[in-house]
Amino acid sequence: MKNTLLREMILIALRSIRSNLLRTVLTIAVIGLGITALISMTTATSSLEANVEKQFSTLGTNVFSISRKSEGGLNRGRRINLGEPISYREARKFAELAPEGLSVSYSVFGTSQATVARGGEQTNPNIAVLGIDANYLKVSGYEVRSGRNFNESDANSAHRLVLVGADIASELFEPWEDPVGEEIAIGSQPYSIAGILKAKGQAFGMSQDNQCYIPIPCLRQQFSDEGRSYSLSCAVEKTENLIPLAEASTGILRVIRGDRPGEDSSFRIAMSNGLVSTLKEATQGITLAASFIGIITLFGAGIGLMNIMLVSVSERTREIGTRKALGASPKAIRTQFLVEVIIIGQMGGFTGMLLGLLVGNVIASFMETPFVIPWGWMALGLFLSFVTSLASGYYPAKKAARLDPIVALGRE
Repeated sequence: MKNTLLREMILIALRSIRSNLLRTVLTIAVIGLGITALISMTTATSSLEANVEKQFSTLGTNVFSISRKSEGGLNRGRRINLGEPISYREARKFAELAPEGLSVSYSVFGTSQATVARGGEQTNPNIAVLGIDANYLKVSGYEVRSGRNFNESDANSAHRLVLVGADIASELFEPWEDPVGEEIAIGSQPYSIAGILKAKGQAFGMSQDNQCYIPIPCLRQQFSDEGRSYSLSCAVEKTENLIPLAEASTGILRVIRGDRPGEDSSFRIAMSNGLVSTLKEATQGITLAASFIGIITLFGAGIGLMNIMLVSVSERTREIGTRKALGASPKAIRTQFLVEVIIIGQMGGFTGMLLGLLVGNVIASFMETPFVIPWGWMALGLFLSFVTSLASGYYPAKKAARLDPIVALGRE
């Protein structure tokens, strides 16, 4: 009996919706606007968060890095100086003395404004050049697409070999050509291509495939070693040994650099998982702000929906009076209006959810972050549209249920 009554109420609600199409469209638009605002912003921030995880997933949770200590900002009007750079000798010494179970790679930045040329073709002067050792690709999560990585002999010699990023290879070579073994010029120096790296795409708006990697001795000859600081990347075999090995590495490098007991270390150690957590916390703050804005928009949509439903009640007083005269109870009248407003609210919720998903991923495409479907936020959006429609429709439904049938039938 109850199922039959509910089915009848739904049919009546759908007939009412069809007969007042303009008002229904406006109501759906009001609800949809709030849900679109919520879903689009949370989709964009979810995409940004997914991009953070993607960019650092290759590093895993078993990697830590050691770099020059630095502090930003101003101190009494003077810029704080950077710490002493980690030298080539110190980096090599640490790699030799590294504790068991730790894979160490050291690298040094050369320039970000190099030009790479091949014959009459050349790139823009925006190529990054790094000097690396034989372990760099393994520890840093890069892979060779064709050709080979540097071996120990290559990395420790001045043989002019280069590993080229995918963007540079596609710019200087035709698709049918094999770049491996070909000669290119980085600045004025010729290099033979040992391998082409697999594409990694964008990271925070910057290409990871617009780089060249050369042996450290070659970089020291071409770009000079004066004042450059080396970076150390360390990967542990077992994640549970990350903290103990990081602490052991701290002790070894303090001795190598001559840090005195009781003084702060002259370098800093960063855990990859800690960096991911920090970046995720930042995106969660953005998500929270976006959610607040979306909910405020939805609150405004709820007020608009209530006004529209009050207009609907005033327009349908004769219908309400007729139904009451035929025996409909106040509860049935109230339920009828609530069913109608919930159906409209869910239609608005679905519309807003789809539009929000589309808009959010369009924003994500401009940020060059991955396509995502935030199922949790979509479910929350539908729930909020249900709650909004129920809360907004309750007072108009209650008002309709309290109408006196004689007064209602007497109105035009």
